[in-house]
Amino acid sequence: MKPTMTLAALCIAACAGPRDEPGTAPLGPSAPAVAPGLAADSCALARPDFGPVATAADRALFAYDAAAPLNLRKTVETTTNGIEVSAISYDSPAGGSVTGLLFDPVTRSSLRPGIVLMHGMPGSARAMAGQGLGLAEHGAVVIAIDAPFTRRGGPPIRFTTDDRAEQIQLIKDLQRAVDVLRARPNVDRERIAYLGISYGGAMGALFVGVERRLRAAVLVVGDGGLVSHSTGPEDSGLMASLSCAVRVGWFRAMAPIEPIRFLPLAAPTPLLLQSGRLDNLVPAADAETLHRAAPEPRTIRWYDAGHSLDLQALRDRHEWLNARIGLDLLK
Repeated sequence: MKPTMTLAALCIAACAGPRDEPGTAPLGPSAPAVAPGLAADSCALARPDFGPVATAADRALFAYDAAAPLNLRKTVETTTNGIEVSAISYDSPAGGSVTGLLFDPVTRSSLRPGIVLMHGMPGSARAMAGQGLGLAEHGAVVIAIDAPFTRRGGPPIRFTTDDRAEQIQLIKDLQRAVDVLRARPNVDRERIAYLGISYGGAMGALFVGVERRLRAAVLVVGDGGLVSHSTGPEDSGLMASLSCAVRVGWFRAMAPIEPIRFLPLAAPTPLLLQSGRLDNLVPAADAETLHRAAPEPRTIRWYDAGHSLDLQALRDRHEWLNARIGLDLLK
């Protein structure tokens, strides 16, 4: 899930004072020895403990008013080979508008599967146009949304409690994306899947632990979340560049909502996790930690490829999705 831009560049002037959020007990054997409460060493550079598997109270952070109007706005941009591509926006539960793209195979007559598609960091819905078109050509109605950091502009990670607020907002926005698909007259409400790549793969680990209406989910080159991502051995320089107060505040804010805490709650949603042995942005150890947290039913696939994986990975996930939500792979 490491962004193509370095985390040091994303930080820019990350520099707020300490924030409060209590930590809890260890998640598993790979968890480090410093908890979000930072009792062992309040200025530690190491990855903090993320606590146990998320609770119902943790999941409640992502609750939203499902009865609120979506106020969906849609502007058709192109129609090519029967695929209508539209710019869309709808109301975010956190305020403002969620922006994105809708890929709709309008010439298909039967009810279609739906897919929520999430981009990497930095990134946008438009950066996922190739993925969205490919899935729509296979008969899926696809919604790709922009993360809150994309909509506001500036560095995606700011190492303040704003990162916490935006991560919570993203999960609510993704749940509303499911609502958008379920409201489409040509979408089968029982055949909706999630596909997240890089940052989208990591955030998908959180999303699948919250959203109960998914028939399947694919997490591509993901890791445990933003804290996991920025506290590996290769990231020690970045952590050292932040003040003790910034580190403490950020860990306390983010560790309780680290996606790896929520992934064990995904069952019974089937999961496909795809990782690259040559990925220089997500170390194999971080990918394996994510895999271990994934409950059954799960499928794990490794590729001799880097962060972008390869064509075989693309084929594999299309075939895997076809078996669970039904795609038109011959079209």
